[in-house]
Amino acid sequence: MKVLGSYEKARIYIEKHYEASEEARRHRRRLNPGPVITISRETGTGAAKVCEKLVEYLNSHAVDDYNDWTYFDRDFIEKVMEDHNLPDHFRKHLLEEKPAKIDSWFGEMLGISPSKLLLLHKTSQTIIRLAEYGNVIIVGRGANVILSHMKRALHIRLVAPINFRIETAIEIYDVERKAAADFIKKEDEARKNYLWKYFHKNIEDPHLYHAIINTNLLHFEEIAEMIGHCVTKRFPNFFAESKSELPGIE
Repeated sequence: MKVLGSYEKARIYIEKHYEASEEARRHRRRLNPGPVITISRETGTGAAKVCEKLVEYLNSHAVDDYNDWTYFDRDFIEKVMEDHNLPDHFRKHLLEEKPAKIDSWFGEMLGISPSKLLLLHKTSQTIIRLAEYGNVIIVGRGANVILSHMKRALHIRLVAPINFRIETAIEIYDVERKAAADFIKKEDEARKNYLWKYFHKNIEDPHLYHAIINTNLLHFEEIAEMIGHCVTKRFPNFFAESKSELPGIE
């Protein structure tokens, strides 16, 4: 049996909701879209593992036509590129989550590189478009701020002690400890700067999230079940077991 990777699952999700032949289904989903989860994370907290387990949990509990949960992490960049027909050289700019340097400012002025605000606008459009259908987990990119007023959205932040995150980075990227520590520091700072520069929000502000979870204290499967349980209880109409547990709902 072929096991699909996160990119392939994301591609299938996109095709399912954007193909012309699915027009009727798309219309129904727009009228009654599923929940949305955003994940903000410190580097090295194991967000991808949590998302994989969470997708499995939600799909196993979902009612028919709503068992197509998927998540967008790095694959999200491909979705932005596709949505807006962006040239390939835009990809490296979308991957950056840090303030522009002086040379990139000149590039924007001369039309050599895309405006950061233009890319932010297009990224936000894609996040909102994905949320129109629901059943999606969006990692990073300020999604929790962009969708902060959406009642169907649940916002989670994953944190962990630095030593745990360094060990995770060493395992994932097969690098020495100093390189892992430097990478984490650089990535954390970039994400913090991204949210502050474009949204004027402090990524560490607990008021931006429904829950903050320490991935060092729980197994990834436990974290996924905890988030999944919260989602099924908060949005019972989309989940078979939750609906049957509520009195007065058939």
